[in-house]
Amino acid sequence: MENNIFDNRNEVKKEIHNINSDIYFSQWDIWWVSLWKNIKSESFWKWDNFRRPVLVLKKLSSDTFIAIPLSSKNKTGSWFERYTLHGEENTALLYQIKMLHKNRLWIKIWQLDDADFNKIKKSLAILLELS
Repeated sequence: MENNIFDNRNEVKKEIHNINSDIYFSQWDIWWVSLWKNIKSESFWKWDNFRRPVLVLKKLSSDTFIAIPLSSKNKTGSWFERYTLHGEENTALLYQIKMLHKNRLWIKIWQLDDADFNKIKKSLAILLELS
């Protein structure tokens, strides 16, 4: 069974690697992205296509960005920050910050408002002891 998961993951990886993407993305965007099966306490993907929502925190280039994975479950603690999307509370998983390539982008969900985006940035700076 476990080998089948790795085989599926490798097929998805090949598809994503070969995408010729003209996708435009920007800070504050929330996208579904393709991620892989994580281990131990890392956030797991949604569904069989290895996808989960992320917030584009910082655009590094036209191809790469810093992302914060998001969860629909409400979590508390210094590793998390709550935000509102479509009237529902969700959680940014600050400790799961990642650098990603735009080929992982699948569908744009929304753009976060100023207040929630700045709240997430401030909480991340505190977590990483940058302020």
